[in-house]
Amino acid sequence: MATVDVIKCCIDSIRQISDEIRDAIIYLDAGCTESFEFLGAFSLFLELGAHAICSLEKMSPLDKVVDWNSTSGPAKKIVVITSRLLSDAHRYILRCLSALQTVCSCAIFTCISETGHSAYPESPLGPDAYREYESLLVQDYEELAGKSLRNSSHAGESTVKESVSAEDEGWSQLTTSKEATPNFSSVASPQKLYGDSVIDLTEDVGKKLKVSVHHFPLVLCPFSPRFFVLPSEGSVAEAYLSTEHDNSISFGLPPISTGTPADGEDVPPGAILTAQFLYHLAAKMDLKLEIFSLGDISKTVGKLLTDMSSLYDVGRRKRSAGLLLIDRTLDLLTPCCHGDSLVDRMFSSLPRREWMSPFSQAKSSQSQLKLGPAYLQRSPLTVQIPLNNSLREETSSFDNFQLVANIEAFLRGWSSRDSTSQMVELVNLSAKLSDEMSLQDFQSDLLCGSFVSTENFHGTPYLEAILERRTKDGAVLIKKWLQESLRRENMSLNVKVRPGYVSKSDLQPMIKALAKSQSSLTKNKGIIQLAAAALYALDESHSAKWDAFNSAEKILNVNAGDTSQSLAAQICDLINKSAFVSSQGNNKLDAQRGILTLQDALLLTVVGYILAGENFPSSGTVGPFSWQEEHFMKEAIVDAIVENPTVAKLKFLQGLTQDLEANFNRQSEEKKEGLSNTESVDFDDDDWGSWGDEDAGKDKNKEQVYGDMQLKLELRDRADNLFKFFHKLSSLKKNISFREWSQALESKFNDDPYSNKGLLYKVLSRVLAKHEVPGLEYHSSTVGRLFKSGFGRFGLGQAKPSLADQDVILVFVVGGINGVEVREAQEALSESSRPEVELIIGGTTLLTPNDMFELLLGDCSCV
Repeated sequence: MATVDVIKCCIDSIRQISDEIRDAIIYLDAGCTESFEFLGAFSLFLELGAHAICSLEKMSPLDKVVDWNSTSGPAKKIVVITSRLLSDAHRYILRCLSALQTVCSCAIFTCISETGHSAYPESPLGPDAYREYESLLVQDYEELAGKSLRNSSHAGESTVKESVSAEDEGWSQLTTSKEATPNFSSVASPQKLYGDSVIDLTEDVGKKLKVSVHHFPLVLCPFSPRFFVLPSEGSVAEAYLSTEHDNSISFGLPPISTGTPADGEDVPPGAILTAQFLYHLAAKMDLKLEIFSLGDISKTVGKLLTDMSSLYDVGRRKRSAGLLLIDRTLDLLTPCCHGDSLVDRMFSSLPRREWMSPFSQAKSSQSQLKLGPAYLQRSPLTVQIPLNNSLREETSSFDNFQLVANIEAFLRGWSSRDSTSQMVELVNLSAKLSDEMSLQDFQSDLLCGSFVSTENFHGTPYLEAILERRTKDGAVLIKKWLQESLRRENMSLNVKVRPGYVSKSDLQPMIKALAKSQSSLTKNKGIIQLAAAALYALDESHSAKWDAFNSAEKILNVNAGDTSQSLAAQICDLINKSAFVSSQGNNKLDAQRGILTLQDALLLTVVGYILAGENFPSSGTVGPFSWQEEHFMKEAIVDAIVENPTVAKLKFLQGLTQDLEANFNRQSEEKKEGLSNTESVDFDDDDWGSWGDEDAGKDKNKEQVYGDMQLKLELRDRADNLFKFFHKLSSLKKNISFREWSQALESKFNDDPYSNKGLLYKVLSRVLAKHEVPGLEYHSSTVGRLFKSGFGRFGLGQAKPSLADQDVILVFVVGGINGVEVREAQEALSESSRPEVELIIGGTTLLTPNDMFELLLGDCSCV
């Protein structure tokens, strides 16, 4: 039986729409661009006959003259592939149709099903969403075309006035964003020269536009054939997973599990869209799912999946597979920590693509104000790997300036009489060379690479191999691949390479050698980009802070095994040190030295409270610490915030930014004045004339003292709310059944106190060993419920299946996953009695510690 391959399924899905792709301009939104970049699918679109591949959000009227396949005449059809709701993509699609006026056919593929559109709270479309949208898009387009023709009869050209906005009649009233439809006055004129023929566009505008909407479910970002996450700017990943209530900790994470899953109107849109995605993913992969869930939101998703199944789905011949759904909130410690994963290091340090879609500025309806933000802003998954150091010749700059110096010396020695004018020319030459060099630097900075999951070394996908290894092992493997690539290219280096150790001096010469010739660069682009990313992540300027975090987390872990007093003292020490360093030094320089900032200390405080909740669940009356221990931590945070007003951008300090900055600036000026007064003490007789004004000075000082007290009291109130939030985090594992089986595994993982395994490893180890997992719920299929309720009384009941008996297991973490967990899941499989099981891992997004900071303390937080 064929193995399950997520990448192959995605490629096959694209090939299935080849008829629509042929001779069309392809428009991809930001989420689809991210997905197809990981797939390496752009060449496939061109292979299938696409005219061009363009950005939906950044479309241009010039897109229609781009033709990679050299076909005759302008493109008559476009294909739009979107990872969003149709209502969100509408204004961009309308802009494309209005600008490309020769288009007579528009095929739209969306990853959100009709059921997903009708179930989403903010979508105006109903159960027949696709047909409704087809008619509404044609209606809006014809309205714009009519205005364009009327304008052309008066102005002599086809334009769309600025008055056409998202507030006009028709479909545009139903869009979820307040952003206006752009001005189309710059679109093509009635007659354009295309090749050797003149095309009259005014005839095409009046033609009937043919629109078709289709479902294209497989829009995902595969890191390997068996690991994927959802696009960061797709509707599924951006939909909130929690409404604002007592058990919520972040709109981007599931709420704290209480044993009572949400139902009816309380189901968050993220759960609805996740269930829709998984249902259609299983259908595309021809899998019949046996569904298991752990956590409240996962149980809700499992119930939705079960309700979507039908007798037809169950009766079909499909390969059986187990689906394990896990709430991210059951284990927040693993993604908050800086674990031993090269992939996590790379995604934490590499610059990311800018967030493209302005949907965070959407109009807030009453339901949005009640439930939370309409869209979450996830970090883009597309990294920008700096290749300028690998591809740029370092000697060019030196050679140019050395040439200028040599010419200057020659002119001075040749003729002193004419040297003045020649020196002026020389200065101009030097400035010109300098400008050229700065331009080259700018252009080289634009040269960035990205990860492509289909790139492989002799059949071994690069990203898959790195995901399954620790940082050191992954770096050694990259060095080995570089050495093998150099041997194939018959290149030799006079560099001493130490076995079993990887340094910058080892990798950089090999990368430069492979990138020296264009043919070698093209053949080895995959390993060159991966090695450049590893070099960037392991550079001291980025690795120092990661290692500092890792050391601090180890210290907190050790203290958590001791007493609550030692753990609280360690947290206070981290806060005080970070506050002092932040007030004294340069943040960029501190990061290169591995010095932690106050924001970093707050993330470590989160880690400390989660550890305290696991180890001291009953130390305090409300939280894991005593009142006195918590008081010291509160005072440390308040003092640190006063000394570092830049941290006021966090959500729990909203509204205090200006007051904190003004207070900090005033204190800085007072310190400077005090220093200047002590340096120059002058007892002048004129000073005695102002002796009576001391009362005015006292009044001013009293006002300042009062203002400082007010600010401190407000900060303490905010700190109280923050620590109430910390109490929530410390209570994540107070579920008795969860603690029982979690503690039962402690003896297995206590050999090394620094190698604490995450929840995913523990669950899979227990499941594959066929041990009971308390809290794990099985969702019966339609036929299963029928046997249980009806035929069960005649002895024809159906036994509950075991997840360990499945040959294919799909694990999906609702809320996100990180690289360490992927590696640990593979370790759990290899250590089990069934290493032949096909394990597929997925998650809402790829989480880094920075992402967790934003989710827990940033704008998405429920502090």
